[in-house]
Amino acid sequence: MKNRSLVSITDFTKDEYLQLLDLAVRFENNPIQKILEGYVVATLFFEPSTRTRLSFESAVNRLGGKIIGFSDAAMSSTSKGESLMDTIRTVSNYSDLIVMRHPIEGSARWASEVASVPIINAGDGANQHPTQCLLDLYTILQTQGSLENLNVAFVGDLKYGRTVHSNVIALTHFNTTFHLVSPEELKLPSSVKMHIKNNNLNYYQYTDINEVISKVDILYMTRIQKERFSDVLEYERVKNSYILHNKMLENSRNNLKILHPLPRVNEINVDVDNNPKAYYFEQALNGVYVRQALIASILGLA
Repeated sequence: MKNRSLVSITDFTKDEYLQLLDLAVRFENNPIQKILEGYVVATLFFEPSTRTRLSFESAVNRLGGKIIGFSDAAMSSTSKGESLMDTIRTVSNYSDLIVMRHPIEGSARWASEVASVPIINAGDGANQHPTQCLLDLYTILQTQGSLENLNVAFVGDLKYGRTVHSNVIALTHFNTTFHLVSPEELKLPSSVKMHIKNNNLNYYQYTDINEVISKVDILYMTRIQKERFSDVLEYERVKNSYILHNKMLENSRNNLKILHPLPRVNEINVDVDNNPKAYYFEQALNGVYVRQALIASILGLA
């Protein structure tokens, strides 16, 4: 993985996923290691972020590296009309690695082609979010003891949910059975379903969340993303499609864990938070260890 960019979850193999997850365990057991002393990581966030940006910055700081960059494109020269290509080429001169989030699909791939340093895609529009996917795999492995032969439900915005897209593609390597819950308008794109079909795996589509809760090992909730809708009326029709309450979990499996990439709006009621099956805040913490492992691997330090 040394000196390689991570733009799509398909850029790494199943064996490489597992290597990263093994390395993440080492960082979870010992997160303070000064292996990044003398290295500079640029975080370029052209789109708002809290957990992804801060977990990357926490990962770098705990490893002794330095952070440069911005969390608001309005504070960068793009506000003056600078092209993405010029921004990436310039920042490549100042850093050893670039972490980038951008609202336009395909922007991370373009950046990786013009950068002189590796690029980590921290989310490109409604396309992919590979590092969230890796921390989700880590969390599933941590809670289930295996990634193989699980029933996983994805609920909510499956059309625009870049995290869902990356996760579905990755989980096809592990004989997963997929339960896809969404409004008709927000079904998983056919291009992502093709990964399931090409691996001869089963998937089932629903519009009612109650049909899947008792069937699955992982219940992955997602936010209906207002910012992805060009039609406000369409968003208003679907925004409250799924709200998980604690009482809905009464007949769920003992090993069930509820995940969410966060931020949540109202799709998980706060009465779920104290249920031991709720695992989304631990999931967010895992992002630090997985991103430490990824950065160390790409820079050839682990």
